[in-house]
Amino acid sequence: MQKRILLIGYNFAPEPTGIGKYSGEMMYWLAKQGYDCTVLASYPFYPQWRVQEPYRKKRFGYTTEIESFESGGRLKIVRCPIYVPKSPSGLKRIILDFSFMLSGGFAIIGRLFKKRYHTVICVAPPFVLGLLGVIYKWIRQANFVYHIQDLQIEAARDLGMIRSKSLLNLLLRLERFILKRADTVSSISDGMMNRISEKTGKPTYFFPNWSDTEKFRPLENREDLKTKFGFEQNQTIALYSGGIGQKQGLENILHAAKALERELPKLQFVICGSGPYRNTLESMKLELKLENVHFLPLQPLEVFNEFLNMADIHLVIQKAGAADLMMPSKLVTILSVGGLALITANRGSGLHTLAKNHKVAHATEAENLEALKSALVEMVDHPDENTLIRKTARAYAEEFLNMHSVMNRFACDIVSRRETL
Repeated sequence: MQKRILLIGYNFAPEPTGIGKYSGEMMYWLAKQGYDCTVLASYPFYPQWRVQEPYRKKRFGYTTEIESFESGGRLKIVRCPIYVPKSPSGLKRIILDFSFMLSGGFAIIGRLFKKRYHTVICVAPPFVLGLLGVIYKWIRQANFVYHIQDLQIEAARDLGMIRSKSLLNLLLRLERFILKRADTVSSISDGMMNRISEKTGKPTYFFPNWSDTEKFRPLENREDLKTKFGFEQNQTIALYSGGIGQKQGLENILHAAKALERELPKLQFVICGSGPYRNTLESMKLELKLENVHFLPLQPLEVFNEFLNMADIHLVIQKAGAADLMMPSKLVTILSVGGLALITANRGSGLHTLAKNHKVAHATEAENLEALKSALVEMVDHPDENTLIRKTARAYAEEFLNMHSVMNRFACDIVSRRETL
């Protein structure tokens, strides 16, 4: 009997980064293995925070895309209308989440009375979508997997996006309701798994974000690649590539650039991507009169491996309260290309432990400008140590973050374990 899987999550392919990227790759992989897969998703809008072409004209209604594979598998994507704020705030994100909860809820009602899905996977954030998984499990006795990419409520609290204690308590109670009813709760890092297990009182399944280690691999010609992307061969490139929002604390990159412009004149800072905070950073660059900071758009997939290999240093910037609430997906690809990452994460956090225990990256104190400056100077001045970290990062990615290994384990452990139901 062919296994049928339903995924519920508004971020999905062809979004190029973040949750949408991984949810898309997961479901395409399963469909190619012969599973019958259905996805309830929104129209792609991240990281631009604007529904992208060619979907904009269709965004107010439901549409369906179907793709079949030689294995006999099938992927059906049901796009649901959603409210997308141009400038996301705490309240607007809540409205966004509940708008998809409503449109996705209508989409799932009709599926309650059709052929049963054996496994329903809800991806958080938004955490509230787990309610749809609970409902489907109750009515159709499906295997309910609740996969947590970010601890959304704690992040909103710690980053000051939601300040109402009564609202936070309500959201946490709702989350506990979902967690207790999931058959499997999974997450992407040790730090997040520990936080989740404290809530559930049971182990959390390790389902990390992955990388295509064949597509994203080390290249030797870094100096030539720099000229391809408009820089000089003798410049040192410190790159931040990813979503540009308030949660990262990216303003410290600009302050570090200002502080080091004379001490390290060859050091160039590149911020690549889009997001609601980019305009603020660009205005800050003008105010600080920075000539060593460059903004670039998100790079096409066909040149992304070369683009990442161009960088001498990869900046993985997080605020102090976020290191165990989210695992930056960009780090996975950085490790895959053998990149030299500088992570801002405080001692004891999951990100700091990963960097130090496995020696795959440098780690320095979060939200500490002096610590960031010192770490950058040390990395520029000690190239021999950097070479060893690059090799270790690549080896770690090959062993633990290879997409096919991660997905094979997930399919065997979770998706197929209740096949006889």
